[in-house]
Amino acid sequence: MDHVSDRSLTAELLLGAYATGVFPMADSRDDPDVHWVDPRVRGVLPLDGFHMSRSLARRMRSGNYTATLDVEFEAILDGCADREETWINETIRELVIELHDMGHAHGFGVWSAGRLVGGMYGVALGGAFFGESMFSAKSDGSKMSLAWAVDHLRRTGFVLYDTQFSSPHLTSLGVREVTRAAYRASLARALEASADIARLPLETDPQAVVQRITQTSYRG
Repeated sequence: MDHVSDRSLTAELLLGAYATGVFPMADSRDDPDVHWVDPRVRGVLPLDGFHMSRSLARRMRSGNYTATLDVEFEAILDGCADREETWINETIRELVIELHDMGHAHGFGVWSAGRLVGGMYGVALGGAFFGESMFSAKSDGSKMSLAWAVDHLRRTGFVLYDTQFSSPHLTSLGVREVTRAAYRASLARALEASADIARLPLETDPQAVVQRITQTSYRG
């Protein structure tokens, strides 16, 4: 992995890196360096292949949760970084906020009783969405935010959801691994796609989200 100092990294350079399939990480919250990462094997979530478990569907249908897009973005970002080990250092945090101000970084939040209980954020470029991180402050908070994100991205023209890496948890949600070459081919096509995250408002009815997702993929 190459690394770059915080003095030379800009939001524009970051977008250029995403467009070539490279993304930034720090070794820890206190590490001032940012490393460029280009995995040999990439995690992607087919937007028609999210695995909605029965328990997650029941939770979303309970009526106790609502979702927002780009509301309290910094709170979502900080929720993702609020863990013992994180790759989000201060440089990355500042750049992501700048990307948000530019209209490229977006956060999906899930709320219950006025409290943020889960969320995720990522970077949009063309028809590609680079999912960066998720967090839960309550059971299934991150899964619900991902379900809302997948539904919204599908409805607004996105064709690629990049999770960067895979894990047993992500695999259970539908993420699969592809080679670097296959990923780059998919990314090139996605960058040419016409997508606009603001094309439609975020779905307010969780039952509609569950129904659309379960029509394409359902796992008990």
